[in-house]
Amino acid sequence: MARTNGGLIGKRNVTSFGKCKVTTFTSNGNICTTSTTRVVRAKILAGGAGGNTGHVSHGGGGGGAGGYICEDINVCGSTQYAMVVGAGGGGGAHPTSPISYPAAGGVAGNNSTGFGKTATGAPSHFNPSCAGSKYSGSSGAPQSNAGGTPQPRGGAGGGGAGGVGGDAGPPQGVGGAGGAGWTSPVDCTLHGGGGGGAGWEASSGAGAGAAGPGGGGAGGAGTANAGANADANKGGGGGGGAGDCGVQGTKSAGGNGGSGIVVVKELNKASGVWNLRSQLKALQQGTWPKLLLASFNMNYLVVAGGGSGSSGAGGAGGYRASGFGPSPLQGSALTFSGLEPGATFPVTIGAGASAGANSGNATTFSPAVNTITSAGGGRGSPDDGTGKNGGSGGGSRVYPPEGAIVAAGSGNTPPTDPSQGNPGGTITFTGSIGPQGGATIGFSGGGGATAAGSAVTIANNFTISSGSLDGGAGAPNTILGPDTSYAGGGGGYTQSGASFVAGGAGGAGGGGTTTYNGTDCGGAAGAANTGGGAGTDYSTGGFAGGSGIVVVRVPSARTLAVSPGTNALSTHPGGDKIAKFTVSGVLTVT
Repeated sequence: MARTNGGLIGKRNVTSFGKCKVTTFTSNGNICTTSTTRVVRAKILAGGAGGNTGHVSHGGGGGGAGGYICEDINVCGSTQYAMVVGAGGGGGAHPTSPISYPAAGGVAGNNSTGFGKTATGAPSHFNPSCAGSKYSGSSGAPQSNAGGTPQPRGGAGGGGAGGVGGDAGPPQGVGGAGGAGWTSPVDCTLHGGGGGGAGWEASSGAGAGAAGPGGGGAGGAGTANAGANADANKGGGGGGGAGDCGVQGTKSAGGNGGSGIVVVKELNKASGVWNLRSQLKALQQGTWPKLLLASFNMNYLVVAGGGSGSSGAGGAGGYRASGFGPSPLQGSALTFSGLEPGATFPVTIGAGASAGANSGNATTFSPAVNTITSAGGGRGSPDDGTGKNGGSGGGSRVYPPEGAIVAAGSGNTPPTDPSQGNPGGTITFTGSIGPQGGATIGFSGGGGATAAGSAVTIANNFTISSGSLDGGAGAPNTILGPDTSYAGGGGGYTQSGASFVAGGAGGAGGGGTTTYNGTDCGGAAGAANTGGGAGTDYSTGGFAGGSGIVVVRVPSARTLAVSPGTNALSTHPGGDKIAKFTVSGVLTVT
């Protein structure tokens, strides 16, 4: 059974800086605002989820981080407000008998509230059908991120406040790392790290997933080792318990999730006529009114790294955009009101998957109002037949017997609205072994932003009887000005014995193609900074996916800066300011 309460909570601490007061709640309490307070800057962090217990044959998944809110809130002076700090959820408990027990899930974290705002506790992420955490911490704006995907024997990492949880493996039985936390501008403290997934004792290295930076607990490793508890008052997820090969006792329990915290900084408004000495003092104390930017909208394009081609072709990285592209895929522009000049937004560019059976990496853009995350593209099928899920799914592989039908990896994983991608192509074999004596084999294309990889049916002697081997098409977008396509799926091919036919075209938007050269099918990598999925080549093990990209566009009244200088700034002929990120960095808005 699971424990109901995780990390401990403590006392309230008040620090005064002249007229600017900072109050930290590590347990429930009340705050009475000063008579001059009209705005508070609040960090509200919920409790993280406990980690899953280990099982006879696999390690448990790490818990997700609690949801968080960080924003300026209008309040009344000389008024009392109640603050609630959510406890962390308990880790999944290891039963003492029988040996063939089911694994137990970690308990959900509890909500934290203040000033009418609620940060949502990380939910229980347990899925009895899989070894690890496949689910996120909390959802909401911007509150948290998704957990990783498990593999046989290994548990995945829980999602963090600042990044997704890591996938389990490779090799088999190694736990995924917890997702990274996030540094709050209220108190400059890193918090909300995801719990690490656990390893399995019989696996090579029996490696445990690392704790997510920001107070998450590490996963267990070796034989029957418990997951680590998350730090108190940082809202991190507990680590997963290690697999135990039937060892009874309490050593494979999941770690407790960390409790939340509420930090309140009262922003007093200056008024009247002030002399220079008083102005200087107010500036030092943080009580002088700051110049705020007028309300404005920000448009974005966020594309993740594409998946590699293995046997099946790689799926495209997730595609998310607020406009300038196909209307079914358009999300909402971000709206900023009361933003201080010099606000900074971190950008993480997801790398394309390295060659082999690998999925692409997520791309994130993290303004204070909402974190936009696009998932990496799924890798194409190796020899197990099915491509991996992702932003867009990887292509599949089919091998006799006759009538084999294989679905490819799913797209839009984890789900977003609008959808960030499509599945790889379904492939069917209806014939028999060809007259050349070699077995007919087919490999389908990866999914793209606007279309699935093409469905294909292969008959005798590698004849394509219907459909094609093409990757799914990407999405055109004019946010940079020129019409450019992103996130196309990689192309597949067929083989019979030592003979080959022409491969499929990569989907428009950087998807790698597969070509026939007389002796083998030469695949191509996904194009850099497009999120394109890789083409495939059976004999070489595939090619790399294309890296991701982030583009931000704001009205002409705003000024943008980017770091490092590898990233680029431009001005649209209509006056809008544009920032283009091809490597990870920071966007500054003034």
